[in-house]
Amino acid sequence: MHELAVTQSILSIVLEKAQEAKAKKITQIDLLVGRLTGYVPECIQLQFDVLSQNTPASGASLAFHQPAAKLHCRKCNRDYTSESFDLICPQCHALEIDILSGSELYVESIEVE
Repeated sequence: MHELAVTQSILSIVLEKAQEAKAKKITQIDLLVGRLTGYVPECIQLQFDVLSQNTPASGASLAFHQPAAKLHCRKCNRDYTSESFDLICPQCHALEIDILSGSELYVESIEVE
């Protein structure tokens, strides 16, 4: 249930930006949710639907973008991607890695009326 706090933050951000733009309605929210965050888009969507009731974001469509994680192996100096939590280097099988991307979570864009 750790999606609740992040969903509250997302809603707060989009409502603040909509107010700054003097928008009456938020229609679309594009989110980047890194695969390594562990956040489940369906849970965020369900909680957003409940939390956004009676706000300008009520009924807004959420679009989730989840690119593969990008990793760098310090042992063999290889860059690689992972679609899951399997972070072991496919070349040397080490777990001496740097995470280059995949742990991000942010609002990419908001469409308003």
